[in-house]
Amino acid sequence: MAGDTQFNRRDTLKAGAVIAASAALPSGLAAQAPARMKLRLLETTDLHVNVVPYDYFRDAADDTVGLAKTATLIKAAQAEAKNSLLFDNGDFLQGSSLGDYIAYKKGLKASETHPIIAAMNALPYACGTLGNHEFNYGLEFLENGLAKAEFPLVCANVERVGGAPLVDPWRLFEQSFEDEAGQKHILKIGVIGFVPPQIMQWDKANLDGKLVATDIVDAASKHLPELMKSTPDIVIALCHSGIAGGERKGMEENAALYLAKLDGIDVILTGHQHLVFPGGKAFDGIAGVDNVRGSLHGKPACQPGFWGSHLGILDLDLEKHGERWRIADFKVEPKPIYERTPDRKIVPKAAAEPSVLAAVKADHEATLIYMREPVGATASPINSFFALVADDPSVQIVAEAQIAYGKGLMAQTQWKALPVLSAAAPFKSGGRAGPAFFTDIPAGPLALKNIADIYLYPNTVQIVKVTGAQLREWLERSAGIFNRIDPAKTDEQPLINPGFPAFNFDVIDGVTYHIDVTQASRYDSDGKLIAPQAHRIIDLAFEGQPIDESAQFIVVTNNYRASGGGNFPGTKTTVVLEAPDLNRDVIVRYILDKKTIEPKADGNWSLAPLPAGVNVTFVTSPAAAGKLPEGLKAEAVGDGGEGFAKYRLKG
Repeated sequence: MAGDTQFNRRDTLKAGAVIAASAALPSGLAAQAPARMKLRLLETTDLHVNVVPYDYFRDAADDTVGLAKTATLIKAAQAEAKNSLLFDNGDFLQGSSLGDYIAYKKGLKASETHPIIAAMNALPYACGTLGNHEFNYGLEFLENGLAKAEFPLVCANVERVGGAPLVDPWRLFEQSFEDEAGQKHILKIGVIGFVPPQIMQWDKANLDGKLVATDIVDAASKHLPELMKSTPDIVIALCHSGIAGGERKGMEENAALYLAKLDGIDVILTGHQHLVFPGGKAFDGIAGVDNVRGSLHGKPACQPGFWGSHLGILDLDLEKHGERWRIADFKVEPKPIYERTPDRKIVPKAAAEPSVLAAVKADHEATLIYMREPVGATASPINSFFALVADDPSVQIVAEAQIAYGKGLMAQTQWKALPVLSAAAPFKSGGRAGPAFFTDIPAGPLALKNIADIYLYPNTVQIVKVTGAQLREWLERSAGIFNRIDPAKTDEQPLINPGFPAFNFDVIDGVTYHIDVTQASRYDSDGKLIAPQAHRIIDLAFEGQPIDESAQFIVVTNNYRASGGGNFPGTKTTVVLEAPDLNRDVIVRYILDKKTIEPKADGNWSLAPLPAGVNVTFVTSPAAAGKLPEGLKAEAVGDGGEGFAKYRLKG
């Protein structure tokens, strides 16, 4: 069982002194109205090693990211409140080029401090939990990373094989706070943490045989009774899991709403989805969710964006009833570090905190050198501005590198006669990350930062064997990114479903096909077959001939997809090779071998033609102006909102 401890690691108060002070209260006070206290909870989540407000891919300052900026909001929020506590909700150890530099270039020993931990140690974090990306580099790296943290971490639904905890499932903290009358009280606050159980799929190679991950709600039900024996005043769930509606089936990736139903949980700090709650449009209309006030089944909840974009602020009004405090009222605000003006300009709302910048200065400067290392050259520009609506050179270069790699590996195996295909997605395609989140590399030298810009994630290569039928279903699932277009309508119809992650829009190279967006999507957002009669993928062919449904193919993909990420049908059938190489390194080697590449889309897929008069639109970066790819019939039609530019497909 997790032991009692103090939140504030710099200002430990002695309980005896507080008890003595309480004994001196005027007689008759107990007969008055209940004591009231204000407690401010602060949350960061999904930092992903974004400390410095800097975009390592563009090699330029970026006012939309960075814990250094969030830290300024943290200090201001603490100064406004007598009582406050700061928490982190996971996904801090992986994600930026700074994180890649530590993981793949410098390395991390147990005696060394990871830069994100150094930055977090500069702030008064009370507690944190683990996110799914903490496991990307294996347990040794994770444990070395956590070794220097000056704050505890909790996670209740992951344990080692054999039952030993990876970290404490929960903690009970006792801390002195001041009520509205100026009197001191000891509050007992329980903190319990959770991570998506899908880590066992997403990082199977790192975790198989070492850890066990269980359902979030089941784990809470298991551990809460023991926590409640300590009679906490408030229990805070650090839930690195998002908010989704519908019926609970178990093992949900996004389980925060179901967790909120449990007695004993008082506050939910959520994350993982890289969204903002309350206020994000994705949460409108979900039963049990108050997207204005910020609550899940009536309990205060917050999700403050990603990469340090927001600070979650939850102001709790507490009342004392008997010996325990209870939440009488609350207010939730996700406070941004910047705002975007109607003319698309970024206006900073916070300066960078010097102490946080100083904590990572040496590693930041080393990352800049690392990212600027040359690996080759490109004869043509590479961008992803139109990657969701047409075959694209930024995906094509990944496909060419993966196919070359896969053919070399398969040549000495029993599968050497099978065709080798590639599955790759346009990772940087705007969406929730905003209009600057696109690949845009000019012709000329290619540095490591450019390769990381093309392939954003530290995935490893995996190769799967599928049938023609499974290949078709893989593409059908991918085509779920498109909204259904009604060919009879003349009103504007947005083409792209903003809730569908671009990293799940797999393009399979080596075959040709069209996508008919007038058909319904066969699969819902969770990958469940919902429209068996619908077929968006048409004219699917290999070497000019219709695909044989029983034919076999080799597909080079990544560990996320091959282990079930995105719930793609067919991807988990037969893994024939789990390679030790990163997909990104495969691209680097390909470019080193070629020296100069000429990335051009081969047009192996396209949208099926739409009838004249249908008004279908999509948004992209304003920087896409003048860069429309050959063969794509589209025109700019003005402002797309939130800094994007709007385009319309032309018949």
